[in-house]
Amino acid sequence: MLALLRQRRWLGYIALATVVAVVCCLIGVWQWNRREEAIAAIERLETNYDRTPVAVTDALPDPGAFDADQQWTPVVLEGEYLLDEQLLLRGRWRGGEIGFDVIAPFRTDDGRVFIVDRGWIDQASNSDAPVSQPTTPGGPTTVVARLRPNEGDIPGRGAPEGQIASVNLPALAESMGEPLYTAAYGLLVSEDGGTPGDVRVASRPVLDEGPHLSYALQWFVFAVFPFVAVWWGMREELRGDAPPPPPKRSRTTDADVEDQILDRT
Repeated sequence: MLALLRQRRWLGYIALATVVAVVCCLIGVWQWNRREEAIAAIERLETNYDRTPVAVTDALPDPGAFDADQQWTPVVLEGEYLLDEQLLLRGRWRGGEIGFDVIAPFRTDDGRVFIVDRGWIDQASNSDAPVSQPTTPGGPTTVVARLRPNEGDIPGRGAPEGQIASVNLPALAESMGEPLYTAAYGLLVSEDGGTPGDVRVASRPVLDEGPHLSYALQWFVFAVFPFVAVWWGMREELRGDAPPPPPKRSRTTDADVEDQILDRT
């Protein structure tokens, strides 16, 4: 087999097998990292979701910064909604149906604006509008919301007047011209201690690791297959080049000679 390793043809096969194995390992590592991200997301949800709410200024002392480990942390807001700046976030699914999330800017008592996703409203049939208009409360309100990171822009998706395609906080700050929290927004938990009746408030998400671990192990196993195929091909070629075994010589006895003579008579 060592002689075959000196042939350019088999060296090329080995190089190709190496490339395929490296690609398989890279995909396996990617799946492994996705599993680690899923586990981290589950841990953040379990740690923060039911925490005691804290003031938004304590959770986000820098309005332009947000730590991923703060996701789902409940915060308390004191102030009032900017009803004239309210928007509809289109294309949101809830319970197998598509509708809108009500995006309501909330000016806190310190003058800074925090974006609140109040909840979901069903979309009217054959219409690009909700089935009903939200009845967001006016005047002084106490809001509890759970922190979510800025979604940013979604390429290729637009929205008509009064609607948005994603929660792009820097873009909202620019369009509103207000001092705004640009790194995180909040999913509504309660308003003045109660749950609103005009929208469907977001429920606790169900997170799991997904199949990433099994996929990662499969790709690591796939990385071995190209080398097995090369070894098998070399083995078969060596078998084909081997000389045929010599014919087996049998010893003739006197009894065999007598039988041959009788067969001729």
